[in-house]
Amino acid sequence: MLVLDFINVGNGDSILVQELEGGARRFAMLVDCGHDNLVRDDHPGELDPRSQRIYAGDFLKKQGIDRLDVLLATHFHRDHIGGLGRVLEAVTVDRFISAYIPPEGHGPLDPDGDNGLPGAARNLLRCLDIYASALRDHPGRVGEFMEIPGDKVETLPLTENLTMEILPGEPSLYPRQKAVYDAAFRGERNRYDLMRWTKAMNISSLRQRLYYHGKEIVLGGDMYCAVWDNDTLTPCDILKVPHHASLSSCNRKAISRLAPKTMVVSVAAGRPDERPHPYIVSLLKEYAEELHFTDAVEIPGLVEPVFHESVHIEIE
Repeated sequence: MLVLDFINVGNGDSILVQELEGGARRFAMLVDCGHDNLVRDDHPGELDPRSQRIYAGDFLKKQGIDRLDVLLATHFHRDHIGGLGRVLEAVTVDRFISAYIPPEGHGPLDPDGDNGLPGAARNLLRCLDIYASALRDHPGRVGEFMEIPGDKVETLPLTENLTMEILPGEPSLYPRQKAVYDAAFRGERNRYDLMRWTKAMNISSLRQRLYYHGKEIVLGGDMYCAVWDNDTLTPCDILKVPHHASLSSCNRKAISRLAPKTMVVSVAAGRPDERPHPYIVSLLKEYAEELHFTDAVEIPGLVEPVFHESVHIEIE
């Protein structure tokens, strides 16, 4: 049996994939780690007392998981990588997969120092520093690092019954990402390069397609729909909707081609930036037999709030 938990980390993504046999865990993979705070400082408001938001690391502990076969980081925005430190405190990882691995022996990036950079560039450095610091501060917790070059689809057999394809975006993005990040770790602070890359982080997001006993699951990361439109999209059974169901996340063409029966939106309730966007929610509801939200999203006339620690799906 394949078990999917789209964890309610509040802001961001964290997805636990497990294969169970006779009640025993045969395989466990985590895709992204959520934010480093359950309530973001730029999303004001008190947390609903009924909320069941939980850090990804704490969710793993509650599940009795102390080892992951695979941990995959789709990209390095704080709401996807911020919880990495808590995850590495909870588990060891056999294989860590990412499109960028920080250089060995790196020091802190000091994003808030006297660097003369605009806010967006500082934020990029802050995200990268959180990611790199989590790896640096937890030595020995990862067995093997695998850096995805981004020039082709990577096909990885995970178990006898479970296969994963890792789908990159535009191949030219990934060498550029490596050059910008490597320069940052060398102490260079190129305002133009950093500012330009802030606009490319989401479209460098890695996507995954899982195959299990004839079922197909697509995990969309934060890839904008404009990139999906250039792909050959085939139907799937379950879709993790890209980019928190923002207005740029998907369109009718992509959803009709993917034709998922079940869709899940990883998003915090009460976000002030129209994520999820009501139009996109209406579009998803046209096509989905089941539409779930990780947090207790409420959109009058469209969505009633549901309080849970995760959207839990089992596939026989």
